[in-house]
Amino acid sequence: MILSVFLGSLVGSMVIGMPIAFALLVASAAMMYYLDLFDAQIIAQNLLNGADSFPLMAVPFFMLAGEIMNAGGLSRRIVNIAMSMVGHKRGGLGYVAIIASCLLASLSGSAVADAAALAALLVPMMVSAGHSRERSAGLIAAGGIIAPIIPPSIGFIIFGVASGVSISKLFLAGIVPGLMLGAALAVAWWWIARKEVVETSPKRSGREIAQALIEGGWALGLPLIIVFGLKFGVFTPTEAAVVAAVYALFVATVIYKELKLSDLYELILSAAKTTSVVMLLVAAAMVSSWLVTIADLPGQLVDLLDPFMDNPTVLLLMIMLLIIIVGTVMDMTPTILILTPVLMPTVVQAGIDPVYFGVLFLINTAIGLITPPVGTVLNVVCGVSGIQMNEIIRGVWPFLLAQLLVLLLLVIFPVLVTGPMKFLAG
Repeated sequence: MILSVFLGSLVGSMVIGMPIAFALLVASAAMMYYLDLFDAQIIAQNLLNGADSFPLMAVPFFMLAGEIMNAGGLSRRIVNIAMSMVGHKRGGLGYVAIIASCLLASLSGSAVADAAALAALLVPMMVSAGHSRERSAGLIAAGGIIAPIIPPSIGFIIFGVASGVSISKLFLAGIVPGLMLGAALAVAWWWIARKEVVETSPKRSGREIAQALIEGGWALGLPLIIVFGLKFGVFTPTEAAVVAAVYALFVATVIYKELKLSDLYELILSAAKTTSVVMLLVAAAMVSSWLVTIADLPGQLVDLLDPFMDNPTVLLLMIMLLIIIVGTVMDMTPTILILTPVLMPTVVQAGIDPVYFGVLFLINTAIGLITPPVGTVLNVVCGVSGIQMNEIIRGVWPFLLAQLLVLLLLVIFPVLVTGPMKFLAG
């Protein structure tokens, strides 16, 4: 009955248009009334405790780093590197989009920011070359969701805080699966583009490629600093976020000289606004999380999934199906915050590696960013590229299927995640 109270009040609040953070608070209050525990002070205390987290300090700094990278020329130079290497090949602009998505993912950790930057730059170029607008926009939207998987990842930070799993291990475990998503997109794009008659860019000389690498070398240095810093324990994920923001600011203002200090206020303000939304969601979800524990909802879920507990693969498939359904109507952050406290006890009891599960969970919620009707990244790319939602849905589905296939492979073969994770973690 308590599960019905929680879901009914949460979904009902969302249906009438209430913001998700407030819907979570309404659902929490409804559960407290049902359990005869209502106390406004408890809600306030859990709100404060939910936001009072050292790991969450990484969120505003990674947000700021992403803003600086886009405004300071780092993102554009990443695209130029990819263009110089594969722009001349058949369907080369599509491969440029995929490579740039993977490289930008290692800089910002934000699917929305990466997809918006690439859509503004590459969709007009791809259409001018003769590619379908809907396929081009769909590819860039699908490439954008690699950002939450390859470190630094804001999604992994939120999952780590909600689950108590090591954020550093999540970062390292996400590298290979993120690259697999990119490889799957490349195969899907090859299949689609092989019959298109399009113009290709002139092949760059070795000198031009070297020049592009030199100009973008400072941008490429950031992911190396973060990965090696985390692997060898130089800094924590939170400290890595500060390093990323300071490094991006130095490169944008001193090396590339495309960002003026007078522009910094607007970037900080934009990052602060985005961070405030995330932090309010986290704080509200911590109230629900406390009540979920008090009401023993994880125990009820374990009972429901008991027939599958002896087969981790089937159990994971069932959980992934649940997350896919939720992801079609809910954004990534609330999905993580609502489902993590409920699912983690079941996963641990079944003997599944929490870090491995975290990677699958994040890939699944990232795919939700390109599934209608919500599809945050789809909406962003539509707005930037001037395409209708029904068109981009037609354009994105081959790439969506390719990424779902990668998720299925990771469920069936856990070593694809755990093997590289153990190697990178040392």
